[in-house]
Amino acid sequence: MTTANSKATDPTKEQEIEASKVAVTEAYEKLMEAKNHFKAAAESAGIDMKSDAVEQLKKGRDKASDLTDQATTYMKDNPLATMCIAFAAGFIASKFLTRK
Repeated sequence: MTTANSKATDPTKEQEIEASKVAVTEAYEKLMEAKNHFKAAAESAGIDMKSDAVEQLKKGRDKASDLTDQATTYMKDNPLATMCIAFAAGFIASKFLTRK
């Protein structure tokens, strides 16, 4: 009679278990390899996006600098018009911000 604690040693089951272990190990290694490939691809994409963002930032700075230069030139060439525009903007802002 066999008891619950005794194990039957079936060579077929042991081979299946070993084959399963090998298959799981191979699958895990392939998964880790795929993870590394995806990580490398993501890093490459991130670098590309970063360089595009830096380029756009430089273009934006150049545009802002050009607009600042134009505004400064206009204010120096037309001081009276600049004062009138500033007065009108302040007057309109005060009308919107004050309550009656």
